[in-house]
Amino acid sequence: MHIALFNIPAYGHVTPTLAVVAELVRRGHRVSYAVTEEFAAQVRATGARLVPYATTLPSATRVEDWPSDDPVAMASLALDEAVAILPGLQASFDEDRPDLVLHDFGALAARRLAHRWNVPAICLASTHVPSADDEERAESLENRDIWFADDPGWAEHRRRFREFLDEAGIELSIDDYVGLPERCLVPIPREFQINGECVDARYTFVGPCIGDREFQGDWTEPAAGRPLLLVALGSAGSKQADFYRSCVEAFGNTPWQMVMSTGRLAPEVLAPLPANVNAYSSVPQLRLLARADAFITHAGMGSALEAMYHEVPMVAVPQINDQFVNAAQIEALGLGVHLPLSEATPARLRGAAEAIAADPVIAGHLAAMRRAIDAAGGTSAACDFIERLLP
Repeated sequence: MHIALFNIPAYGHVTPTLAVVAELVRRGHRVSYAVTEEFAAQVRATGARLVPYATTLPSATRVEDWPSDDPVAMASLALDEAVAILPGLQASFDEDRPDLVLHDFGALAARRLAHRWNVPAICLASTHVPSADDEERAESLENRDIWFADDPGWAEHRRRFREFLDEAGIELSIDDYVGLPERCLVPIPREFQINGECVDARYTFVGPCIGDREFQGDWTEPAAGRPLLLVALGSAGSKQADFYRSCVEAFGNTPWQMVMSTGRLAPEVLAPLPANVNAYSSVPQLRLLARADAFITHAGMGSALEAMYHEVPMVAVPQINDQFVNAAQIEALGLGVHLPLSEATPARLRGAAEAIAADPVIAGHLAAMRRAIDAAGGTSAACDFIERLLP
């Protein structure tokens, strides 16, 4: 069968899909993956065909930031992207229509395309999914509309979105189109989902889908025998020179071996570094976590799941969006501690890392979460679900 996957150009959204795509290809399906050229190597390594598009979203390579503190601007960016890339995606697929569409919840054009081709669509969540019942959801949407009632930008966004749906003959409300998929694969364990017991049957929890990630490269441990600490803030929120310097002050010239992944911050900015500290723009995170004793993380969902998979305790220092929810869950479930960025002094960072690395209760909670991850089925369960919906 021909399966098309539509994603947004963000590592936290693309990386969790790669193992699923590789397994679908291994099972004999043909997968076309629509995303930007930035992810060409990762996509092609799975055996999928890349269908590239030119994004209108903010780009780290162009040194552009997301307006994450402006919900109207964020919503408009997603719609602008869908409108801009839709014609090209239609042209790429109309002569080679897929039998099924997989799509990130942020890839707004995908569900419209599935409607055009009259094929099943499966949303791929990259974070927590809605757990409210219909009454709570209606109240939340009503409160939102009241909040934005006097915002002309919100009214214009809603007008344009309605037009986007009407053009395709889609009668769903805007909120149902965006927020209520027909069916959704959730690559997190239900045990980590906020109010997981309340999530309805349209959401299928399969746990993290983790492959070998060979495209990330290899890693040679710089000093065997030392406890290993990984520090990483993802890509979007990584330009935090003062934070990394606090980590150096906290762990430099100590028994720890610290590896820092600095993302958009050039490692040279932090030089010179103590002998027990290494800084790189990027690292093969899974390989390091397989060896790490503690992880100071921004609590992005991908990083949190990888740490749970390898049973690594976390010091969660959230920066934006769902990272705050994840950090709260990490602490509430006893998988680590939540340390707000404003309180991340060298003394607090070192104290937190040393405490979680030595805590047998946290180790027990991590072991229980790993058992839940294994029971969820991961990549195999995700592909079984997808195959059941193929015509």
